[in-house]
Parts: sequence; C-alpha cells; structure tokens
Amino acid sequence: MASLSFHVPDLTLVGQCHDRYVPEVSVRLLLTSGGVTNPSIRDALVDLLGKPTAEATALCIPTAQWGHPMCGPVSARGFVSGVLPWGGMTSMEWKSLGLLELSALPTIGAERWVSWVREADVLLVDGGDATYLCHWMRESRLADLLPSLTDTVWVGVSAGSMVMTPRIGTDFVEWPSAPDDRTLGVVDFSIFPHLDGFPQNTLAEAMRWATGIGGPAYAMDDETAIKVVDGSVEVVSEGHWKLLDS
Repeated sequence: MASLSFHVPDLTLVGQCHDRYVPEVSVRLLLTSGGVTNPSIRDALVDLLGKPTAEATALCIPTAQWGHPMCGPVSARGFVSGVLPWGGMTSMEWKSLGLLELSALPTIGAERWVSWVREADVLLVDGGDATYLCHWMRESRLADLLPSLTDTVWVGVSAGSMVMTPRIGTDFVEWPSAPDDRTLGVVDFSIFPHLDGFPQNTLAEAMRWATGIGGPAYAMDDETAIKVVDGSVEVVSEGHWKLLDS
C-alpha cells in the first residue's frame, strides 16, 4: 500500500473523494453511521449494486444488537421488520428481504447458509456492539467468506460499519465478554459514529477518542457514509464529518 499523507477535510464538504486507499477488499462496502438516510447515500448504494434496490436481494443481520445494553427484542424486531426508527434500511423497497442471524449459523452447518449469503446482492448489517458482531462473524465463519464475495455489497449501520475497522476504542465496547476493542481490520481506518447525534458524541470527544486509536479515523454524523471499492475510499455526505489523525 502506498504511503499517503492524510488531510483534514472541512466539515461542510460533500461527496469528497480522498486520494487514499486501503488494502483491496473483495466485498464492496458502504459504511454508514445511521443507515441510508439521504439521497446521496442512496445513490451510492445503487451505484454499488449496479441496479435499483427494488431489483436487489437483501439479507438483514441484527446480530450486533444482542451485545449492546441499549438494544433488545423490540429494537431487533424493529430492524428486521422495517419499523422506524430501527428499520430504515429494511423498510426500503427490495426484490426480497431475508434474515440472517449469525449466532445461529455454527449450529446449522455451512452447507445450508453459505449459499444464502452468496445469492444475496446486499447484506444489511445493523448496529449494536461491534466486538460482539466481530465475535460472531468469526465464530460463524462469515468473516472467512468475505474475500470471496466479489459481487456482494455490505451496508453497515454504526457497529455494522465499525466491525470492518481495526479498532473501535474502549469507549464503544459495551459487550462484557469482549477481550479488547479490536475488530476485523478489513479497512485501515476507524469510525466514530453519530457525530453530534448524542450529547457525548461531540467533535471534541471524537478528537480525544482518536488519540487512543493508533491510526486514521473518521468522525461522521448520521448523514454520512464511507464507500470503499477496490481499495478506494470515498466519503459520501450531506452532513458533517472529519478525518482525524491520531
């Protein structure tokens, strides 16, 4: 990977394409803070799919919710069934929409579920705790499958995006059994989500958090997403974001 100098973009920039790359990832990534929340992010999703969402098959993955104390049966059902405020992505028009619970996969055998994943155009991965999601991605072997998913789009929300990063920082670890804050490291940057969405998610707090991450990181609000294709990183935003160097 080429050595690159990182610049700090203005918070008002929209759709900024960076001159930076990550190690090539087969699965195409749309890493969001709050989901598909505006036309720019929706357009980015359609571009990644190569067709309208109404022609795409989707699987939704609620697994991360079980690891976070603020989530539970109501929010998990809301995500799966497209009930707002949890089910913004699942309420979109899809050709078909199915459920994939990662914690169940080790008990049923890869011969059943791998074909479900390969046949899906897009994986809609909800938030919760990223370390819990990371655990079940490894236990289920979905993480091992990612390099071969060349025709698949991964759309993450919050922890569903953060799981692709190297570290999330201890501030975002809520699962008591997490060994540390490390996640999959599919990309080489970290994510501070929900910028200004909660009282504690301020830019000043993001800058403090970034000092302990040990690498580049994006602070981003719920109107922002990061698109990763063939190693190229592009920010798609109608809101506020900042690239932070630790």
